[in-house]
Amino acid sequence: MVALGTASSAAIIKPILDKIFIEKNEEMLYLLPLGIIILYTIKASGAFMQVYFSSYIGQDIVRRLRDRIVDTILSFEMGFFHEFRSGELISRSMNDIERVRQVVSATLPVMSREFLTILALLGYVFYLDPQMALLSIIFIPLTAKPISMIAKKMKKFSHTSQERTSDLTARLSEIFNNIEVIKASAAEQYESKRFEKENQQIFDVNIKATKTGELVSPLMEIIGSLGVALVIIYGGKEVINGDMSVGSFFSFLTALFMLYTPVKRVSNLYNKMQDAIAASERIFSILNRKSKIEGGTIIREGDINKIEFKAVDLDYSDKKTLQNIAFSIKKGDTLALVGNSGSGKSSIVNLLLRFYDTSKGEILFNKESIKNYTLDSIRDSISIVTQRVYIFNDTIAQNVAYGKVVDEKKVVESLKSANAWDFVKNMPQGINTTINEFGTNLSGGQRQRLAIARAIYRDPKIFIFDEATSALDTQSEQKITDALKKISKDKITIIIAHRLKTIEHANEILDLKDGKISCKGNKSELMKHCIDFKQLNGLQK
Repeated sequence: MVALGTASSAAIIKPILDKIFIEKNEEMLYLLPLGIIILYTIKASGAFMQVYFSSYIGQDIVRRLRDRIVDTILSFEMGFFHEFRSGELISRSMNDIERVRQVVSATLPVMSREFLTILALLGYVFYLDPQMALLSIIFIPLTAKPISMIAKKMKKFSHTSQERTSDLTARLSEIFNNIEVIKASAAEQYESKRFEKENQQIFDVNIKATKTGELVSPLMEIIGSLGVALVIIYGGKEVINGDMSVGSFFSFLTALFMLYTPVKRVSNLYNKMQDAIAASERIFSILNRKSKIEGGTIIREGDINKIEFKAVDLDYSDKKTLQNIAFSIKKGDTLALVGNSGSGKSSIVNLLLRFYDTSKGEILFNKESIKNYTLDSIRDSISIVTQRVYIFNDTIAQNVAYGKVVDEKKVVESLKSANAWDFVKNMPQGINTTINEFGTNLSGGQRQRLAIARAIYRDPKIFIFDEATSALDTQSEQKITDALKKISKDKITIIIAHRLKTIEHANEILDLKDGKISCKGNKSELMKHCIDFKQLNGLQK
């Protein structure tokens, strides 16, 4: 409709000049203005519908694309998140997709409209005078090579700009996540200067891209002027010789001027599309990636009566993290993992959760390799509480029941077992009180109790505690320890111990050193024959 209206706007120039101003036709004086109103109404209606529907389609495509990329990222193994910074992933999920949206919602529809306008106007000028039409466009092919070169440069600049934007987003994420350290270190100016430096790099790249992209406009203007000059010479002679009417010539010239505008816009938009092409390459590099950890097909159900590690090795970043790890643990037992930092304690837990896969050997649940189970059914069987407490910007109830349907009665029971009910019931809205991001409106001990309540709520088959009570006072710690003993009596419990008093009642202790089991046994046995354990015990007295 827009293209048809634009071409008709040029065509109506001929009857206006010939019928009204030359032939003095009074009837046409009233009919043609009415025609102009109808034409521009059609054109405006078409423009509105084009903008609305193209925006709807663009927004819907981007919504689906953003859902898909987040869903894909969440399916990746933990190693992926160590490879990519969180800020970079945020940038790809937001900034890169926004660049694609701009093209889908704005650039592509405008290009389509302008391309149809070009075809309509070309058809009209060839209809009026084919020879003069050929003269008007004879120089346009000369622009192909320069525009192609400019487009390649624009794509390169777009890649660089997007990488710099990812760096800047990562920098902001790092600043906000570590604001306490920055404030405590009086490092505000230091971080501000680092940010300014990276921000300046984006500015420099974008300015170069603007300078390069804007070369298209003057190039098209100069080439277009050559065609117009030839048309004026040729058409002027036709009018002087009486072979063409003044109305026809001006109608042709109007159409020609209207033709060069969309040609110039299409050339500019083609260069701007390079930004979206570069962004889509970054997006699809994520979407086309496959997770290195693949789940099995068996849905794990029922109790886990026994866990077995059989000669397990783990290689991580070209380093032997675990070597020949072999042990078993039965339902109702507690296994403690001790050793110096970097000895491999957390790596064993990561293998159980299938954050990583063994390089050698196998891990069995009830004599079935965990690789045969679906990832969800394995992780639903395990609750883990770590030293680093994860709190979400949501209600206390949603935090405790995280990932599960909220059962308020069960939430309260879990909070009581975690010795957290006393402070929760006194909060403004009880379990429906919203917690700030990272739980900043709670104390360290309160956050840790909520994490323990979350583990209890899941009612898992395996409990894993990594110094789960380290932020609590002695009295609270004892209460929670007693509650956990009661809850976990028919479950498998694994404790990563940094304080040896937390492993007093462990059925078996693995003392790890450099990724190997140095000694294993209960506490009294290790105190008799394990030098490493005795040294560790001696340091904490």
